[in-house]
Amino acid sequence: MSEKFSPTLRIGDLSDFIAPSQACVISLKGTQSTSKKPDRPQVVLASKQQQTEAVKISLKDCLACSGCITSAETVMLEKQSLDEFLSNLNKGKDVIVSLSPQSRASLAVHYGISPRQVFKKLTTFLKSLGVKAVFDTSCSRDLVLIEACNEFVNRYKQANSPHDETCSPPLPMLSSACPGWICYAEKQLGSYILPYISSVKSPQQSIGATIKHHLYRALGLRLEEVYHVTVMPCYDKKLEAARDDFVFQMGSEGGTRDNEGLEQTEVDSVLTTGEVLDLIKLKGVDFKELEESPLDRLLTNLSEEGNLYGVSGSSGGYAETIFRHAAKTLFGKDINSPLEFRTLRNSDFRELTLEVEGKTVLKFALCYGFQNLQNIVRRMKTRKCDYHFVEIMACPTGCLNGGGQIKPKPGQSPKDLIQSLEAAYMEDVLAADPFQNPIAKRLYEEWLDGPGSKEARKYLHTQYHPVVKSVTAQLSNW
Repeated sequence: MSEKFSPTLRIGDLSDFIAPSQACVISLKGTQSTSKKPDRPQVVLASKQQQTEAVKISLKDCLACSGCITSAETVMLEKQSLDEFLSNLNKGKDVIVSLSPQSRASLAVHYGISPRQVFKKLTTFLKSLGVKAVFDTSCSRDLVLIEACNEFVNRYKQANSPHDETCSPPLPMLSSACPGWICYAEKQLGSYILPYISSVKSPQQSIGATIKHHLYRALGLRLEEVYHVTVMPCYDKKLEAARDDFVFQMGSEGGTRDNEGLEQTEVDSVLTTGEVLDLIKLKGVDFKELEESPLDRLLTNLSEEGNLYGVSGSSGGYAETIFRHAAKTLFGKDINSPLEFRTLRNSDFRELTLEVEGKTVLKFALCYGFQNLQNIVRRMKTRKCDYHFVEIMACPTGCLNGGGQIKPKPGQSPKDLIQSLEAAYMEDVLAADPFQNPIAKRLYEEWLDGPGSKEARKYLHTQYHPVVKSVTAQLSNW
């Protein structure tokens, strides 16, 4: 892993208390806590008197579930990411920024303007610093949704084929966009759960692949000079960008023979929404008074009327989009009305079904937060999970509530903030079928050779791996 993502911490110097987890709580004598029904990981912090040796923990060792980034790590990451971003601008790198719609909504609520105004003003601000282009990850999200729709339909057909007794890949298909969930699955759940996870990359990594493998040519840039930064609602995206799976070697098509074999990452650095706000304040800019620049149309979802292409669902709309596509493709049901999810245990655990001739043929669920997530995992362990697809997000209420978003203002409750974010998220948005996105169509025609193709699988899909828990071994010997 790149050194920039591997700073170390002295655990004994931290004061955070992270909610307990039976798998992660290690006492000073190396024995595990007996805490019951864990929900989140905890590291027991030793006092300076008790500490005999500093234990080095890289970000890759972090379980990365919601809320696990300590305050010391937060300060460290904020300083590191902003410094690196500005450093590469000063070095004359060709910096490209990709903005998530969740971050856009967070800045819109904070400043009391529309998300489209945020996008245009942020384009002005970033280009004044030397950024070459500012793109919209909603475009890559549509690519991801198309691939996920294609993958689900194929899995469903295999699972219901009388000639396919192996049923591989299996159902339920679990979403793969949340890096906190992926990290938890790889480190805690082992190989039994990984085959169920969709192989499609997240929108962050998909736009990274698009820029680093294809778009830099259209921009007239040299690949080795491109520095790609994303603006995301959670810190876990930093960990996702550092995955070895998203590192590739430059070929001769990427430049000259001198740089052939040089390692590249799809996303070089990640800024959270809060870090962008810090950057605006650092530069002393009155953001609301900034002029609104034209948007970079090459990789930005913008209709002729000036609306941003979007989908329902503040965490990417995976369940809704795949449900509508599967209903139409598999059963000829064209669903244009709003989908009605039934709330189960709480508002973060909802399900949706489609019946044909009195039989339930599709059963989908939204599962947000680790408490609900573990309920799904228990069902799968006992083979009692009858869902066909589950949209899983580590954060309660989903990506709009990511740990990297701007915090509530004084006197504003988290609940009120979320309601404002949900309203802003769909403002200026044209809810449209991802398959009708003109940019996605163009990319499939000129680069990816159609949904589900060999090229699409090469650039828009990935793999998952069971991970040995290295930190536990270190702490046990502490």
